[in-house]
Amino acid sequence: MSDAANPTIVIPIYEGVTHLDFTGPHQFFSRLPGAKVIVASVGARPVTADGLTFANLVDLGAIDHCDVLCVPGGNGCTAAMEDKLYMSAIRGLAAGACYIASVCTGSLILGAAGLLEGKRAACHWAWRDLLILFGAIPDPGRVVRDGNIITGGGVTAGIDFALVVMTELAGEEAAQAVQLMLEYEPAPPFHAGRPELAPPRVRDLVTARTASALPTRRAAVARAAEAWRRSAAALATV
Repeated sequence: MSDAANPTIVIPIYEGVTHLDFTGPHQFFSRLPGAKVIVASVGARPVTADGLTFANLVDLGAIDHCDVLCVPGGNGCTAAMEDKLYMSAIRGLAAGACYIASVCTGSLILGAAGLLEGKRAACHWAWRDLLILFGAIPDPGRVVRDGNIITGGGVTAGIDFALVVMTELAGEEAAQAVQLMLEYEPAPPFHAGRPELAPPRVRDLVTARTASALPTRRAAVARAAEAWRRSAAALATV
């Protein structure tokens, strides 16, 4: 049973996660009165993310329920998709969650878990089209909601995403109070945070950097999508 006044929010991390994907939302969620925020990993193993190691984690397999499941992204997301223990926990927690959520390429993990078929979902712009392999509908929005699924775009979108989720849990006033407490009023010095806004040379530079990783990631996502289709077909025959 969910507790609207004291929601449990689980953030399942893995080796190679982008730490701002979960530390941004975590910072906001942790300031929401009554919320219990759990950061977990398979076997409670320490996780290294962008040179930082996160320890004292909860064993993901020991958690049997949450109100919000928030899956972060990162370079390690494709390996996470192929981790049977991690994916089993994602499916199990999603089955009872009030809200299923992700940040950045965490939506690819949701897709691999069979949770996005026919659903609109956000993702980092460089990898967004890979959502199609899971039957999802890629959406360029910074925060996208489709039913009880709430997805955020790339990395920093996790903070806006957290405010949307907190509004669902506790109302606008509670979310705005956390926003004010953390003085979140972004005013970046450059308008280069989206491909359609960035200068062409900057866009080309970043596109070239991500292009080198695309074949490997696409192959891994294709394997995960095939596994999802086989599983869905097997269930349909039961």
